[in-house]
Amino acid sequence: MILKDQITNIFVQIDDFCKEFAAQIKKMKKQALGDSKKRRNRTSRMSDSEIITIMIGFHLGAHKTFKHYYKEIVCGYWKDLFPTSLSYNRFIELQQRNFVVLALFLKEKCLGKCTGISFMDSTALRVCRNQRIHNHKVFKGLAERGKSSMGWFYGFKLHLVCNEKGELLSFYLTKGNVDDRNPKHIKKMTQQLFGKLFADKGYLSKALWEMLFADGIQLFTKLRKNMKNHIMKMEDKILLKKRAIIETINDELKNHCQIEHTRHRSVNNFIINILGGLTAYCFFPKKPLTKPQ
Repeated sequence: MILKDQITNIFVQIDDFCKEFAAQIKKMKKQALGDSKKRRNRTSRMSDSEIITIMIGFHLGAHKTFKHYYKEIVCGYWKDLFPTSLSYNRFIELQQRNFVVLALFLKEKCLGKCTGISFMDSTALRVCRNQRIHNHKVFKGLAERGKSSMGWFYGFKLHLVCNEKGELLSFYLTKGNVDDRNPKHIKKMTQQLFGKLFADKGYLSKALWEMLFADGIQLFTKLRKNMKNHIMKMEDKILLKKRAIIETINDELKNHCQIEHTRHRSVNNFIINILGGLTAYCFFPKKPLTKPQ
């Protein structure tokens, strides 16, 4: 069970950010429309910060379905924290309006800072079982078939970069058939990085190594069996073995934060579910980290 003090702490941080965001939006509308025009400003019974807090709280717990979590925990155990709770259907409608705020909060307040040592990996996000691909309609035209180390899947790929402290640095969502070495998303994910970047064999590419080296990033990967060995410092070999830290993060995101399941009914809820899971991970009191040698 998530402690009420933890939820209160999350709410305070989100509420401060929502107030800053609302002030900026109000200022921009005032400059664009002027003072003479009257504008309708009907507020919901539940504030945006409360809605976002509830969304993040779901991914912090061990709940499998959001409906049970909202009705039993939010409207029951947390009744004193959220006294003006809405009906379940109304809450689902309103949470889609907070997509931009949640995405900005994750990017501006939750992501860590590069320390010179980074780890990169991707994980598959299945949207349905392989036997149901032809009958699947929610992500038709968006999801694609891809192949990972665990076999074929139908869905998307979530690309992540973290530091040695277990803090997320950047993320990128692509279709399931996109190559991990695609220079387009690699370029965007590594804009704020410097120093050394460690990845698995799936990122072996001379062109990718040269592109990153030109940006001040040195890419380290393991070699395939048919490749010649090359000289590497002992500290780099040790850090390359510590690459399991990002695989642990992927495991926590998928099994604890529930960013992957096959019950999505809309694309919007799929994106919000991923953003909520990534934000919830950033509030974990203990994150996987590499132990100093």
